[in-house]
Amino acid sequence: MRWHGVFWLCAVTLVSGLSITPSAGRGDQDEARQAVEAGRIRPLAEIMRKVRGKLPGEVVHTKLENKGDAWLYEFRVINGSGQMFDVHVNGQNGEIMSVREK
Repeated sequence: MRWHGVFWLCAVTLVSGLSITPSAGRGDQDEARQAVEAGRIRPLAEIMRKVRGKLPGEVVHTKLENKGDAWLYEFRVINGSGQMFDVHVNGQNGEIMSVREK
């Protein structure tokens, strides 16, 4: 039953263009949605396409953080060989800032 709920949360997250983390409060989610709608940050789906183009594999974690005047997407990706990578992306322009093997 719990897996079913997690699956739907992930599906809704991908469709809505928002990243929802367990630690994010409702206010954080609203702020992120408003930033996407206002064009201040790129939608999650767009950023994920860029990440997958640079680093094919399974995205197993996503996070969106507001660092004051900058938004940062964080991804954890596992490639086909089982290697794990952390990817940081500028939320405003979609630029991949770093890719680090974990």
